[in-house]
Amino acid sequence: MAAGLRRAAWLKTLLKLHWISSAICLLGIVLFSVTGITLNHAGQIEASPVTVQQKRSLPANHLDILQQISRAPSAQPRVLPVDIARWLALNFKVDVTDAGSEWADDEIYFPLPRPGGDAWLRIGLADGEVEHEATDRGWISWLNDLHKGRHTGGAWSLFIDVFAAGCLIFSLSGLLILKMHAAQRLSTWPLVGLGVLIPALLALLFIH
Repeated sequence: MAAGLRRAAWLKTLLKLHWISSAICLLGIVLFSVTGITLNHAGQIEASPVTVQQKRSLPANHLDILQQISRAPSAQPRVLPVDIARWLALNFKVDVTDAGSEWADDEIYFPLPRPGGDAWLRIGLADGEVEHEATDRGWISWLNDLHKGRHTGGAWSLFIDVFAAGCLIFSLSGLLILKMHAAQRLSTWPLVGLGVLIPALLALLFIH
């Protein structure tokens, strides 16, 4: 009797873990399943990138400041002043405060990669010309980059870790529930075995 009560309590706990983890991971499972298909068939899915280019002239006072910074000894850190970063944000709708900058004698270059596209910004130190180019590869590319965690930032990276942990709980709790019901369902272990054997054989036989 006591063993039966313990088994029932354990099963209740597993079922609770299983449905809670599945509820938390629902959207993520759908997203990663769909993008798994789109990534697997990336060659057959045509993309139509849209590129937008903008050019403006940096105000003379800002250009003077940047020229002074560029002439400073290379041992000194070269940091873009806040006022200039604010001007770039206002005119080009970009945030370069956390972007890595590459300082050369004649220009400053900011790579601005993002999910579903790429972008960059260049400031010419001789004439103050500012060029910005942004490429958008479409929402499928955006979703694919979410799947890969490409240029998605720390918050999304944390979500992927939490989602992976949730999927692990979902899978292991499901396996333990199957184990507890296996005596009444004779097909349980053959199906579980196939689920392990098929991908293992495909990997060993067809991936070189």
